[in-house]
Parts: sequence; structure tokens; C-alpha cells
Amino acid sequence: MKKFNDDFLWGASSSAFQIEGAWDENGKGMSVADYNSFQRSALQADTKVASDFYHHFEEDIKLMKELGLNVYRFSISWSRIIPDGDGEVNQAGVDFYNRVIDCLVEHDIQPFITLYHFDLPFALVEKYNGWEGRECVNAFQRYAQVCYQAFGDRVKDWQVTNEQNLMIRVNERMNMYQVEPKDAEKVRAQMDYHMFVAHALATIDCHKMVAGGKIGPSVSSTMTYASSTKPEDVWAARMNDNFKTNYALEMYCFGAYPGYYEKYLRDLEIYPKTLPEDPEILKGAKPDFIAVNYYRTLVASYLPADKMHPVGTKEKDIDFDLYGYFKIEPNQHLKASQYGAQIDPMGLRLVLNDYYRQYRLPLIITENGLGTPDVLTEDQQVHDDYRIDYIRDHIAACHDAINDGVELFGYCPWSAIDLLSSHQGFKKRYGFIYVNREDHDLKDLSRIKKDSFYWYQEVIRNNGLLAEEK
Repeated sequence: MKKFNDDFLWGASSSAFQIEGAWDENGKGMSVADYNSFQRSALQADTKVASDFYHHFEEDIKLMKELGLNVYRFSISWSRIIPDGDGEVNQAGVDFYNRVIDCLVEHDIQPFITLYHFDLPFALVEKYNGWEGRECVNAFQRYAQVCYQAFGDRVKDWQVTNEQNLMIRVNERMNMYQVEPKDAEKVRAQMDYHMFVAHALATIDCHKMVAGGKIGPSVSSTMTYASSTKPEDVWAARMNDNFKTNYALEMYCFGAYPGYYEKYLRDLEIYPKTLPEDPEILKGAKPDFIAVNYYRTLVASYLPADKMHPVGTKEKDIDFDLYGYFKIEPNQHLKASQYGAQIDPMGLRLVLNDYYRQYRLPLIITENGLGTPDVLTEDQQVHDDYRIDYIRDHIAACHDAINDGVELFGYCPWSAIDLLSSHQGFKKRYGFIYVNREDHDLKDLSRIKKDSFYWYQEVIRNNGLLAEEK
């Protein structure tokens, strides 16, 4: 690796429901993430304790300072601030985040806040079926304004939603269990649209309310390779990126659906309901940057429609196949993590180049990491060379992208400390700091620095230049 610019931001990331715990403490309401985690409580850890950051935040931030972070990207729990989503503000929740922010500032760590990371207040599901109701847009705008008012004097960097483009593809994160299958895609399109309007309103309000504030979207990035040089497969790969990421970036940056996506919505008769004032709102929201979450690349081939599968028929959810467009294939040239994500540092360089070329906005990586089981030795150590190798290769790809001309201003891998994985609990770990607990045994929740902690500490201390390269 090579040295980065002196003002490059070295950080790490987390999210509220995966790290905080204290799920109902001091007035917090239940979120969709809480509800879904409780359905799996017999099989894995849930959000009730998670990593217990709520009670350990001072200790954890001191460790972040020791690690050398100059930025910490984390989320605020909407249901800790407004327990039922659109009712009374919970002052105890505001006070908690004030303490966290003050502690970060005291340790010279820049707070970088995500307003909404998969954890819609569950009361809004019960009232409005969540994002299907326009009322949810109004509730989110008010919640964002409460946050800007409470924290905007110290917090200047904001993300609105985490990975809306991925969230919308996961039924449990949208709480679509009560939706009839025949209506699912229409409801999904309406929810997605309402989140775009809410994103735009929050962007506009941030620029009005936070002096010097900067705000942008976070996307789950896709970089899709064609399975062959057949033109149909090349087109399919591009359409996979378009349908899963690029349509959202175009809406964030330009305020309208791109033609291919509008045609799809209209052809399937699922185009969402809109209001006359929406175009002005959407086009008036100008992001200051794009936040990129990157874990893997994909391969696609053309998937023709047939009598049994008309154009637009979906199979699967997250990495769905779409008849008339694309089918996801394995990449025979890449190794995969234990949980199936194919490891591809070159894909990160490619996706950063693509996004910068298309949107000409500064970029920051707000998630990138290796989720895998870690072993705590008898002498209380974690030897995670595999994580060091992964992060090293992806940081090198970042430097290559900068040399390509990309304006990349920060790197915040997932995650600062071990936290709750939505579907693997504490079996799947990402952190530089080990949290001593198992899924159904809290143990002592002690914090233990992994080998990757000391390695990343050196990377930050030398601004990307490792000792062996000096």
C-alpha cells in the first residue's frame, strides 16, 4: 500500500440495532430490527443486549481512540429518539446520543451519523404498514429534523438511509409478511418511492438546518461481470447493476427514475402513487457525497422470459434473478468467505471508478469487511490474519482508485467492534475488537483487541504506509 492524503479519514462503522443493546431501556420503542431478531432468538443472539454499547460506549470510544480512528460512522435508533415513530420525543434517547457524540468529540473522533439503518419503529408498521404509507415520509422528516436540531452543532456529516437499495429487496426489513404475494411488487415499489421522497426531504432539511452540514446516500454497491462475451450477457450484467443499485443513485443524484426503470415499473403496472410536489422535492435534494458499502461482486447471464415466467418475474430476493433481464451465476475465478461472499478487491476499484465517473461526487467507503468466525485463544488473543489480508487488499484497491482519479476521502470498514449479525448472530464477526460473548451466553462482554486491531492501528498511524513498505 501507499500513503494517502494527509486529510484522508480513517474510521470504522456500526449500526444501532447491531451494537447498542438496551433495546427497551429508558423509553426506547421496538423497531422492525428488534421484532425480526426476536423471531430468531432460539437460534441466535438478538438485539436485547447485542454488544452492549449502550453501557460500554465510553470504554469502546477510548478503544477507538487507541486504534487511531479519526471518524466513526454509526447510526441513531429512530425508536430511541421517537419510540412510536411519530409521537413524543424521548429526551432520554436524545441525551444518550449527546453523551456518545460528546465523548467522540472529546477524543478527536469525527461523528458520522446514519439516520436510518434497517430499524424502522415497529409502531409505524402497525399504523401505516411502514413505508407503504405517506405518513411514514412525514414521520421521517420530523425525526431527521429532531436529530439536526439536537446534534447538528457537533455533527456535520450525515447519511440518510443505509442501503435502501438492498433493504427494499429483503422482505423482513420492510416487514412485508402481511402483504399478499400478488401485491408484493407494487407495495415494494411504493415503499421504495416513499423512502426516496423522505431521503430528499432529509437532504434538503440538513442543508437548511446544519451549518456546514454535508449529507449523502449510502448504497450497497454492485459490480456485475458478464458470464461471457455474448452481447446479451454483457447487457444482463449492466441491467443487474442498474436494477439493484444504479436506479437508486440516479434518483438520489438527479431526482427522477431512469428510463429503463420507469418503463419496468409501468410495464408491470406497479408505478407508485406520487404527489404533485414530489418532482420539485426530489430534484431539489442535492447530495454532497456518495457513501459506498462494498463486500463482493456478482456475475450475470441473460435470462429469457417464457410462458411460465413472463418478463419481470422474480426469483429469490437479495440477489434475485429477473426474467427477461438477468440471472446470477457463481464466479469461478474468485474465492468466497465462509458465508458465501466472493472476495474481489479489484471489484472495489472498478465500482469506485464507475460511481465517480457517472456522478462526479466525492466518495467514502462506509462498509467493507470480512465476516467470519473468530477463535479466542486460552491466553485471550484473536489471531485474524485472514481479516488483515482482506482489509489490506481492499485498502490497496482504494489507493489504486485514487490514482485513477477517484475523489475518495475516507475508509470506514465494518466494523469497529464485533456486533450482532442479522442472520448469524455472534458466529459471524467483523470487528477489530472481540466482544467476549456467544449467542446464548453473555459471558463478561469484555473487549479484546484482535491482531487486526494492532495492524489497522499501524496503517492509520502511517496514513496507509505499512512498516514493511518503509
